[in-house]
Amino acid sequence: MRGAAVLVGGEPGIGKSTLMLQIAAMGIRGGRALYVSGEESAEQLHSRAVRLGTVTDRIEVLCESRIEAILDTIKTLRPVLVVVDSIQTIVSEEAGPVPGTVNQIKYVSHELMDITRRDGISLFIVAHVTKEGTISGPKVVEHMVDTVLYFDQSDSDLRILRATKNRFGSSDEIGLFVMREEGLREVGEPDVLFLNHRTGDLPAGVVVAPVYEGSRILLVELQALVVPAKGSVSRVYSDRIDLGRVSRVAAVVEKHLGLRLSDHDIYVNVAGGIRINEVGIELPIALALYSARTAISVESGVASAGELTLAGEIRPIRQMAARLKATRSLSIRKMIGPASVDSIDSVEWHRVDTIGEAIASVFGSSDFRA
Repeated sequence: MRGAAVLVGGEPGIGKSTLMLQIAAMGIRGGRALYVSGEESAEQLHSRAVRLGTVTDRIEVLCESRIEAILDTIKTLRPVLVVVDSIQTIVSEEAGPVPGTVNQIKYVSHELMDITRRDGISLFIVAHVTKEGTISGPKVVEHMVDTVLYFDQSDSDLRILRATKNRFGSSDEIGLFVMREEGLREVGEPDVLFLNHRTGDLPAGVVVAPVYEGSRILLVELQALVVPAKGSVSRVYSDRIDLGRVSRVAAVVEKHLGLRLSDHDIYVNVAGGIRINEVGIELPIALALYSARTAISVESGVASAGELTLAGEIRPIRQMAARLKATRSLSIRKMIGPASVDSIDSVEWHRVDTIGEAIASVFGSSDFRA
């Protein structure tokens, strides 16, 4: 969007500068791009451009950290795209001599956004992240920009670009890339990217679930492990799914199935390292916990999706028909969920209204007391 400001955050070396250089070389609207580097030299940027195959006369490089010089260059060059890499290195004499402070980041960000919005220039601001995984500097910068993108890396070479704020579109969209020698490349067939392809039966505690991320349906493998607590207090370990959601699902399973989990440590993971935030993951979590606790494996070819209420009911979720269609590319033959959706091709739909019915449909019985 003309005049829009996009904040891109991520860990060092994850590919932010590579992505920005690839975008700048695309020749947006046929105009020139200005790449402002406060960290790397022109020789370093040229070396990367040669490796990526993005050497073009459409990119002007400015290795400068003073905001006054950057603004003068923008006024003179009048580019259609400006990349500032990174905002923590830019300094203004008006805000003090030290870069990276709260006042500096707020001031220089405002100056950059003011000139780019006035002249209709698309602005990309690159920002580092802290050890906690958040963009360093004041959170107010995220409120100032139009779009916030976070670069995340899974356990493999996969890079996940996630929109957490977007004034001009959906904030649920994700981009999936892999880093190659020639730069970031979009992942083909991402719907089955996060599955472990096995020839035999699934291990206990493993459940396949179609999740809705932005406009994509991704088939992911949920893994649960339930073991006796090592101390007097049980704990829940989950860095890919919200801890509160896992704890809530475990409480519902214990209450409505009589399956004792409160004296056990619970570990939940998503294969491939992607973070899942949507509510449709709750029924698969419940099935995975039941499978792990009882040591009964989920039969191969079974997938599930649904929201789990505190009353043990399974509520409908969005895009159920699309989730069902996504399972056709695999050997999925049975889908467990809440809504009434017609079966498609070789995938049989099983409607369930409660967690007890879901357990009975998958495992053949919900009568377990321990």
